[in-house]
Amino acid sequence: MSRLYSYLLGCAAFLVFVVGGVGQEFAAPNDELPGRATVSSPTQLEPTSASRTRLPADVALLTYLRQANDQLHSLASFSDITVVDAELPQSSQRGRLKLRRVFAAPHSLTYQALDFAGDNFIKANVIGRLLQSEVDHIQKDEGAKIAITDANYKFSYKGTESFAGRTLYVYAVKPHRKRPGLFKGRIYLDPTNASLMRAEGTLVKSPSIFVKKIRFIQDYNEVAGFNLPVHVHSVADTRIVGRAIVDIVHSDYDAHAFSENRTSATAR
Repeated sequence: MSRLYSYLLGCAAFLVFVVGGVGQEFAAPNDELPGRATVSSPTQLEPTSASRTRLPADVALLTYLRQANDQLHSLASFSDITVVDAELPQSSQRGRLKLRRVFAAPHSLTYQALDFAGDNFIKANVIGRLLQSEVDHIQKDEGAKIAITDANYKFSYKGTESFAGRTLYVYAVKPHRKRPGLFKGRIYLDPTNASLMRAEGTLVKSPSIFVKKIRFIQDYNEVAGFNLPVHVHSVADTRIVGRAIVDIVHSDYDAHAFSENRTSATAR
């Protein structure tokens, strides 16, 4: 059973990491993912000023792709406060872990547990395995393989949608190949600066024969010039334990680019 959870939530960890990697048919934008709550538009977003000029949809996509590729090579470090809520509705087990997460490129990711409440089984076999999977993902340097870039996906423009009081460009995304951590679904870009605001869909490859489908919605915000995740809601349909629901919220980011490190070193 513990191996099942390792497969299940190890895949969910791919959705969490900063490069935008969060992943067969995707949920329509108005479909609700089952769970404690449907993810709403992130509160961090502010309405776009009418005076700001919109980029054409094709230019916005090209700008985003350039920024996403740049982020893969320019993010030197970050820290944040992360809260992980996990639930197995069929067994009525749940838990919440609050922790500090610290990343240093290229291969270091550490956690400091701050508070936990809930079932110890969830802590050890669900949240613990999820965190370990994220560490393994960093150590194996798999970010570029699952990033939302043109190396991994085909994009097609689908129009605009209202999102948190603003209008965003919507693009369907389809991976070039079936690989763990990739998804089929949609992304939403800010038309004024091409920032990634949301990614949603379904992972194209199940991590195990025990897992039928993993769906997710992940919201992003701009932090120090980087697109970083602020909330991910994922639901895995399994053949043994039913649904597994994970919500992860990131806050209090402190992010730095390699250029800052070089500038500081020169000053010293």
